[in-house]
Amino acid sequence: MLKKLFLEPSIDTPEVILDKESNILQLSGRSIAEDSEKFFQPIIEWLENYFQDPNPETVFLFKLDYYNTASAKKIMRIFMVFKEAAENGHKVVIKWFYDEEDEGLREEGEEFSRIIGIPFEYVEN
Repeated sequence: MLKKLFLEPSIDTPEVILDKESNILQLSGRSIAEDSEKFFQPIIEWLENYFQDPNPETVFLFKLDYYNTASAKKIMRIFMVFKEAAENGHKVVIKWFYDEEDEGLREEGEEFSRIIGIPFEYVEN
């Protein structure tokens, strides 16, 4: 059984909930970690392991309200894991949350979606 990965949010890093059993996969908050490689690597590894035997439907809740360029590169790597899973026939839904007054954040979601070829669901907070 894949163990739950939970990381408390900090000033620089988002809250992370990756829980196969309760089917909650979520990133929320802000991501400006100085060492984004170190922060995101366990998340990427967890997702790669998860997709060896995923739930029938995987819904990923992306609730970051701000992230820096280094984090964006790792976020793209996360989305590539989802792309690969979808290409392997797994049902994947990515919900991109954004503030209604932050059209730039929605546009960034649209760009990620276009690049990986998976339509996102957009949710205004």
